[in-house]
Amino acid sequence: MFLGKKDRPYFEAWLRRTGKQFAVSGRLTQTAMVLAAEDGETVDYWRSQLRVLLDGEEVPSLALLTRIDAILAGPTRPRPNSDSQGALF
Repeated sequence: MFLGKKDRPYFEAWLRRTGKQFAVSGRLTQTAMVLAAEDGETVDYWRSQLRVLLDGEEVPSLALLTRIDAILAGPTRPRPNSDSQGALF
């Protein structure tokens, strides 16, 4: 009996997009450093975990997947104060 690969189009798209972002020098290590600071594990642990995820060997939890996306997106810019009347004109 043939057991095919699970159909995971969203995860596969995430892997392609995230793999391109981690191709930038230092991005994987930066992400590992942020995760290590938040989670308490070592940077080396997170570097190896991220590589395992990128190889498709494990599927991350939705919380980890969205956290990685948020880290890669960078900090949000503060919005200008929209309470002023000058912004309307």
